[in-house]
Amino acid sequence: MTRLRALLAALALTLALGATACSGSGDPSYPPCPDAALTCPQGGGQSSWASPAPLASPTSRGPGSPAAQGMGGSAGPGTSPSSSRSATATAAAQAAGFPDARTTGPRIPLTPHNTGAMSVKTNGTVIRGWDITGSLDIYANNVTIVDTKITSTNWWGINLRPGYSGLRVIHSTITAIPGKGPDNGGEDYAVSNSGDSSIEVGWSDISVFGNALSMGQGNIHDNYVHDLVAFRNAGGEWQHVDAVISGGGSTGKLTIRHNTLLNPVAVDRGASASIGLFSDTGTVTNTVIDGNLLAGGAYALYGGGDGATGIKVTNNVFSTQFHRNSGVYGAVTAWNEGGAGNVWTNNRMANGTAITPKPAG
Repeated sequence: MTRLRALLAALALTLALGATACSGSGDPSYPPCPDAALTCPQGGGQSSWASPAPLASPTSRGPGSPAAQGMGGSAGPGTSPSSSRSATATAAAQAAGFPDARTTGPRIPLTPHNTGAMSVKTNGTVIRGWDITGSLDIYANNVTIVDTKITSTNWWGINLRPGYSGLRVIHSTITAIPGKGPDNGGEDYAVSNSGDSSIEVGWSDISVFGNALSMGQGNIHDNYVHDLVAFRNAGGEWQHVDAVISGGGSTGKLTIRHNTLLNPVAVDRGASASIGLFSDTGTVTNTVIDGNLLAGGAYALYGGGDGATGIKVTNNVFSTQFHRNSGVYGAVTAWNEGGAGNVWTNNRMANGTAITPKPAG
């Protein structure tokens, strides 16, 4: 099944988006931003916001998390209802030391902001402490979203536009409302990298979106991706559902390290992978997948296919939370064993059984 949804989504949003903006990036005077919590640095320099360290002693997130609110995907064969799956998966991840709802998301009280579809156009903008009803479209460099929650009914929660760089999304929650999105009721991407530069997504709690983290280059680390939701897209097909997806063809590096990546959606409702490295738009190269907990999808991992090079898959745990083989058909497929620089080391099922991938093709 072809993946044209990114182009369709971008085109539709370009035509329909009625966005508010935080001062134009081309304005050298950098006028004040509309809210004290939205920091637009004078002079256009790079934001000085330092990356906070992960929580040393996690505290409970309470009933406000998407999982606690019952936002679950469609159950696959032999699975329990989504709320039970989510609770069990969270407990398993916590016991194994992987990210969960306690170690991700905002760490400070939040202030409600009904932004709608908001464009950020000032270099160095820092959004901190917001509880956003809406979405963010980034047309600026060195933007940081930190300690913030986004509840979107748009194509995405956060999108970086081509030609811009330096986006960081850390210690945030990004979710959506099932049935309220523009893609025939669905929402496509929690964080989308439409540009050609690396972005960082870390310590964040992500749920609902069809393709939660969509990018060919970036640094994805310490996130909790869960409770993804199936839906039929605008083309009438079941939306492909992946916790992380890359379409290939990128020239930069993609690092996926120490995340919990859960895809509970049934395979006959679009479930594709927990991590999907697909050669839809070009050859898959230069990717590190290290120390993650993966579960769900047709296969938990699509490894890039024929021609993939520089793919290092190390120290990952493939959970049987949703299916006895981690994915419906197995833990891994499309692995190019003979590709230059490809490494497969210390990847195992949750019970410790080593996984040997079948060759691509």
